[in-house]
Amino acid sequence: MKAVVYEGPRQVSTKDVPDAKIERPTDVLVRVTTTNICGSDLHMYEGRTSFEVGRTFGHENMGEVIEVGSGVEKVRVGDRVVLPFNISCGFCKNCERGLTNYCLTTQPDPSAAGAAYGFADMGPYGGGQAELLRVPFGDHNALRLGEDAEEKENDYVMLSDIFPTGYHATEMAGVIPGDSVVIAGAGPVGLMAALSATIKGAAKVMVVDRHPDRLALAEQIGAIAIDDSKTDPVQAVLDETMGLGADRGCECVGYQAHDPQGNEDTAATLNMLINSVRFTGGIGTVGVFVPQDPGAKGELAKQGKAAIDFGTHWFKGQTMGNGQAPVKKYNRQLRDLIAAGKATPSWIVSHEISLDQAADAYKNFDSRSKGWTKVLIKPGMSNGKEAN
Repeated sequence: MKAVVYEGPRQVSTKDVPDAKIERPTDVLVRVTTTNICGSDLHMYEGRTSFEVGRTFGHENMGEVIEVGSGVEKVRVGDRVVLPFNISCGFCKNCERGLTNYCLTTQPDPSAAGAAYGFADMGPYGGGQAELLRVPFGDHNALRLGEDAEEKENDYVMLSDIFPTGYHATEMAGVIPGDSVVIAGAGPVGLMAALSATIKGAAKVMVVDRHPDRLALAEQIGAIAIDDSKTDPVQAVLDETMGLGADRGCECVGYQAHDPQGNEDTAATLNMLINSVRFTGGIGTVGVFVPQDPGAKGELAKQGKAAIDFGTHWFKGQTMGNGQAPVKKYNRQLRDLIAAGKATPSWIVSHEISLDQAADAYKNFDSRSKGWTKVLIKPGMSNGKEAN
């Protein structure tokens, strides 16, 4: 099968690799119809994490079931399914508590938790930027879709990661109807957090970024765009909230945050939120932070540490939730919102490409080239196209 393979820092290629196949009775084999490039893929693409040369990328996947193991009872050949990026068993201590993002069974390292397709330090599983994908514990992990699966494919594929992740940020922040919400980052996850806050009935949603094309997408769903290259974002939020600060904040950038001058600062978005969220407000952090980052410039950042304004955070009595999203906790209800026409997350899609165009797409997405907001790979496509 064809797959997108990591060749080294900022190098990927599309090549033939051994076909994915059923390995255990509980496996499902999926013909991938759409798989996305995620901002988290860029950490590995840039060589900032321990991703092995020769591995296949791709944790945002959906497709058609073409084979099931002998132990699979619910999922059937021909089903259209979307797959949480978390690979979980459904029966370990964490899964039983709904924390499928920290599954203890699918992570082979006994000192760690959590597994994913094609992701550094999250198990040996192949990625879905390929023609075929093996899905462990298929009955548990595959979310079946309805008759509109093909018609709304670009919406449903967002259930694999970024839509539930953005929603998780608002859950951890505690967003309720009438709240004011400030979101750090107008990338795909930040835009999904803005959509989620809107769905939840937030009275005012503010999105901080400095890329005009991404801020324009936030404005399309009624969010207030704050360009931090032109204004102090903390003051802008205070001005929008009568000097009190936003009720809730969502961190959707992660450890490679930059200041407007282009300098990397791991603590930049966290401190912006601490200082722009009101006393007793909540913050949800879903941007990726890592235990160590040898590629960072600062000594603290190399150790996975950040100089956050904890004194201010404590003094203001704020709460902060963090970590990867338990996709299964949300994907069914978000699927039903899409089916009912209440949510259309595909509005952020900028490009649909073939597997053969992946190298160029990674280069443009990594460079934040204008107009490259969300890239969908269609393995069955011969020639890519721009969606907008």
